[in-house]
Amino acid sequence: MLALSSGLARADASKLAPEIGYNYGDIEDARWAATSGALRAAGNGITGIWGNPASLSSSQVYHVGAIAGIWPEAKRQSYGAGAMDSSTSRLAAGIGFVWSGQDPDGLQRQTRDLRLALSFPFSQHVSFGMTGRYLYVRQDGLGPLGESLASGGLDGEAMLEGFSFDAGLRVAPTPGISFGLLGTNLSNPGNGFQPTTLGGGIGVGSKDYFIEADVLGDFTTWERTTVRAMAGAEYLVGNNFPLRVGYRYDAGSEQHAISGGLGYIDPNFSAELGVRRSVSGEGYTALVFAVQFFVESMGMARQPMAMF
Repeated sequence: MLALSSGLARADASKLAPEIGYNYGDIEDARWAATSGALRAAGNGITGIWGNPASLSSSQVYHVGAIAGIWPEAKRQSYGAGAMDSSTSRLAAGIGFVWSGQDPDGLQRQTRDLRLALSFPFSQHVSFGMTGRYLYVRQDGLGPLGESLASGGLDGEAMLEGFSFDAGLRVAPTPGISFGLLGTNLSNPGNGFQPTTLGGGIGVGSKDYFIEADVLGDFTTWERTTVRAMAGAEYLVGNNFPLRVGYRYDAGSEQHAISGGLGYIDPNFSAELGVRRSVSGEGYTALVFAVQFFVESMGMARQPMAMF
């Protein structure tokens, strides 16, 4: 039955625009997907590897985890893992790797995304982070423009292989308010696989809930500078069950999308699901599942060092 289902799923090429299926090269964990990416200010833990690296310093933890993402209409699958430590040194660090396969009967695109993130807290209120990024893209099929520099494949060869970096800032003037600023691919590679963006957000909340709104400008993906606006919220029910919702407007693809998610969290472990669905334009669905283990709570890590 599994083999039959796999064969049917590969019968036709995706009809979704490649840019939408690629999702701007963003790596989403379950929390990021469920809040539509409104986490530049309120993100923490492993989310900081894929999002704002400055958030790695927001708490003293040692987390390891894995993520799996499925985009049915784009025929894309992503699998990866990451680990971060902000408990044993003042300099927080995280590393993550994700493999993605997109449209095996059309584009035949594969990517490998490796990131190393570092964050330093200047005080209890201000932290700065940077992420080094390595991206490998291979595409053996043809895009909508056929044999061309824009969408032609390179059978058996890398279509793109290069490095870039992100930089982020997080400011939390009070325990209930935080501001985040994130620039991605700041080396300006000049291609849609590594789009240069600049965005920020403001989050308000406590240990049981948060609400955040973000906006960013994308200077590379489309023929003009475009804007994406996001809003997300989370509420922790009974100390163990996070409920999340989000909204995203993408001016580049002229799409509105809504998102949501839930999960289970205890002192040692978490399992979470995030889903986003477009409600205008080309229809797409993104589903992300994530699991994390909190090493510091299991007694398997060194005792945290005083940071301030």
